[in-house]
Parts: sequence; C-alpha cells; structure tokens
Amino acid sequence: MSDGGGEGELRGQVALVTGAAQGLGYGIAAELARRGASVVIADLQGEKAEHAARELGGAAVQVDVASSASVDRCFAALMAAHGRLDILVNSAGVGQTVAPVSELPDAEWERVLGVTLTGSFYCCRAVARIMERQESGCIVNIASVNGQNPAALVAAYNAAKAGVISLTRTLALELAAYGVRVNAVSPGPVYTDFNKTVMAQRCRSLGLTEEQMIERIRSAIPLGRWGEAADIANGVAFLCSPQAVWITGEVLRVSGGLEGVSAAPPKRPR
Repeated sequence: MSDGGGEGELRGQVALVTGAAQGLGYGIAAELARRGASVVIADLQGEKAEHAARELGGAAVQVDVASSASVDRCFAALMAAHGRLDILVNSAGVGQTVAPVSELPDAEWERVLGVTLTGSFYCCRAVARIMERQESGCIVNIASVNGQNPAALVAAYNAAKAGVISLTRTLALELAAYGVRVNAVSPGPVYTDFNKTVMAQRCRSLGLTEEQMIERIRSAIPLGRWGEAADIANGVAFLCSPQAVWITGEVLRVSGGLEGVSAAPPKRPR
C-alpha cells in the first residue's frame, strides 16, 4: 500500500535503512526504493537482509548497531561502495520484556537501551561525519508514541525512544549549518512481529485475550484502525523528500491520532 505519489523523486540518492530485513524497516526501505533511491538494507540478520535486498533491487550489509566497531565498519563499507550517503533511516530497535520498573533486570534495561538508543547514536555519529563533509543529507530516526507519552510496564523502551527524540533534536541543531536535516517519526500501533511479542506479554499481564487487546487498542485510535507499515513508510519518505526541505528537528507522529496508552496496570499480588 502506498499513497501513489513521489515516484522517482529520490532517484540518484543512496539510502541506508537499519533494521530493514523485516517489519517497519523493510516497509520503509521498500517505499524509498519505489521513490527511486538506491537502498542499502542494514541488519543483524545477514541472510534476511540479503533476501530483502534482492527483493528490492538494493544491497545488503550485516551490522550490529549495538557495537560501535560494527557500525563504523558498516559505514566505511558503504562509502567504499557508493562514495556518498544521502539518507539514513534508523529503524533498528528491540522491544522490552513487559515488567514493572521494580522488577526490571539490569540486563533487560541495558539490552533495550543498547540497541534502540545507543545503536541510533552510533549510526547518527557515523553518518554525521559523512554528511558534514558532504554538506548535505537527511536523517530520520524511528521513535515511538511511547517516547512522548510513556506506557506502563515498558520503562526501558519508553526511555530509549524518548532518548531517540532528544538525540534527533540535538543533532538537528548541530547539523543545520551543514544543510543536513534530522527528523523523527513516532509510529503508533502497527501489528508487526515486533508488536505481536509485546502484545502477548501485555495480554497476560492484564488478563485479556489477544483479540480483546487488539480491539481495545483499535477503539482508542481516533481514526479507528491499526496502522500498517506503509503508513509509517510514507511519513518517513515525506521527510526524506524535496517537499520537506525546510523541516528539521521535528517529530512526526504517525498514529491515527493516538497520543499514547496511559492505562495503569492493576495491583500485583505479593
């Protein structure tokens, strides 16, 4: 599904999308490719990335965004192959095992922030060095409505996405003099494999069936439906497009009007 517009408007541009072997990242990469960009799929899952790249007519590179050295190797390889980078979309991230703060293990906090926030930082830092030299480029970070309106039981995820938003706004100021734009997209609920795992855990914590949870969320969305990957991809593509050349430091919420889920969980037995 696409809005049908913008075909060819990114022709000649090189775009790297992290976490693009599946889910939202794949949808974003597909839309950028449809609009003419030469897309590089960057993902920890090497074989899946290669498969996605073949489907989209692009290239693939294996990267662990939680590793500074791996990220630096990825961007060095990309520059050796293409000589430039016009678009970076930081879509790689992980969900959090649902748990209250009082029971959240150190390792889970560090895992979620390590990939979702620190990984975005490593990629932003690497691409900032490239785009400063080019004096051009566009960065879009994938945040979340949770980063603006936190939900209960996923504190690490909320904090990571709030950090992504702050990083976006900081970098937008730092790179403005170089003509580089930096924005974020905050998706609402999209029923990807990523979301299904968290949903199953949340259902158990609230004593609801999956169908009940799906309907509860759908009914809370003002536009009355769950999102699709294409909805998020179109928002990202707009921020990368010529129509957005005077937009930087913004957070575009693509959520059907949903601002966040603020329900408080019941008291737990102790």
